[in-house]
Amino acid sequence: MQRREFLRRAATGIGSAWLAQRVAPAAASFEQTTLPAKFKAHDDVVLGKTGIRTSRLAMGTGTIGYAGASNQTRLGTDRISRMLIDGYNENGLRFYDTADSYGSHPYIAAALKHVPRDKVTVLTKTDTRDAAGVRDDLDRFRRELGTDYIDVVLIHCVTEDDWTTRYRGAMDVLSEAKQKGVIRAHGVSCHSIGALRAAAASPWVELDLVRLNPVQARMDAEPDTVVSVIKQMRASGKAIVGMKILGQGAMRSRPSEALHYALGTGVLDAFTIGAESRAEQDDLVRRIAAA
Repeated sequence: MQRREFLRRAATGIGSAWLAQRVAPAAASFEQTTLPAKFKAHDDVVLGKTGIRTSRLAMGTGTIGYAGASNQTRLGTDRISRMLIDGYNENGLRFYDTADSYGSHPYIAAALKHVPRDKVTVLTKTDTRDAAGVRDDLDRFRRELGTDYIDVVLIHCVTEDDWTTRYRGAMDVLSEAKQKGVIRAHGVSCHSIGALRAAAASPWVELDLVRLNPVQARMDAEPDTVVSVIKQMRASGKAIVGMKILGQGAMRSRPSEALHYALGTGVLDAFTIGAESRAEQDDLVRRIAAA
């Protein structure tokens, strides 16, 4: 999928009123169960076989993120970088989630000046699909982030069933970058069930960013189907990071229910949520502990 088409699709997903109506029937069928363990947002987790250790909760910077902006970047440099720094210092959150299309690399860079680089995980994503473009992206991303290396780089918003052959050149560049120490792990952000199944079958994928929530909001398929594919991924040692935990706003008024579901599936190493204020971030930390 070309970048223009990616941006068009992202823009069409902004209608929250339509989205709430669409997911309401599914929401009614979800029932909470007792979780088998207690969780903390700052829990030390290992991302699959990558060996990368980080916090359970990642601080997302891409809510309604496309065309170089997001709800987080619209807060301004001072507010978003301070939230990232406070998340690390006050709540033990060591996982920064960004992407080229969010326009949030400079905000991450501002935060990295005030936290130990080797203590935080930086995950970013490229929308480029060709080898030369991805190679250029890696150089530019490191400049924008102000870092010599990036922990995780994903091919962003993949929808094609045959992406593991179609984008072989981009994949090879990321493999080479890992060998050189430019990145620590590579993977994909899936936006269709076909792409997700292809990722599950691909030994190249080390980390998958997967959409998961109990009301099937902005997901690749109904939750049970997605969870079954994730289980295949975990069986082969892939790292799984959940996204759309609050359904891109569909469960914003029901965060405890969404978090309870995400934690209760037992299939996520970590998950990313984009808070838009320090109060919202603190509330997420409390709700995870109370789940």
